[in-house]
Amino acid sequence: MKELITLAFTAFLVQNIILSQFLGICSFLGVSNKRKSALGMGLSIFFVITISGVLTLSIYKFVLVPLELEFMRTIVFILVIAAMVQILEMAIKKFSPGLYQSLGVYLPLITTNCAVLGVALLNVQNEYTIVQALVFSAFTSLGYTAIIFTFSYIREQMHKAPIPEGFAGIPAGLIAASIMSLVFQGFAGLI
Repeated sequence: MKELITLAFTAFLVQNIILSQFLGICSFLGVSNKRKSALGMGLSIFFVITISGVLTLSIYKFVLVPLELEFMRTIVFILVIAAMVQILEMAIKKFSPGLYQSLGVYLPLITTNCAVLGVALLNVQNEYTIVQALVFSAFTSLGYTAIIFTFSYIREQMHKAPIPEGFAGIPAGLIAASIMSLVFQGFAGLI
């Protein structure tokens, strides 16, 4: 149990997928203008990473390895992720058209989001069990959600600040993200 708590804490804070591993930056910068769309993207990423992380590891361990098809893992992982994103996109379009519109092009781009594929590959690389993969995937995606939501609040406040024209928008966002990344580097010594 202690090992799972350490894994969860590490995935959420210490090795945050955005601020420490720098994966998923495109959606991080693209959808973080408003809190509602950032939260929607974070929850979408949570769903996709958690389910695809466990599913891809299961397929790898119980199908690809026994058939000696390990070299097919990236292609298979992308297909699983694409299927999960398609299911999610249909559900959001049906149940929350406003969120579907605010996420725009970034929703289908979850398929190629390097954070999603990165988690699937890290589960295999670290030789996690199914339970460890579930904990790692869930807490990695929760860390993503917490960071993108926090960053959206910062960006909303930055729109109110008198920022020089040359720094407004993405440049100021990148500076804020780098400061957040430095803050999160302080958690590295905890584990």
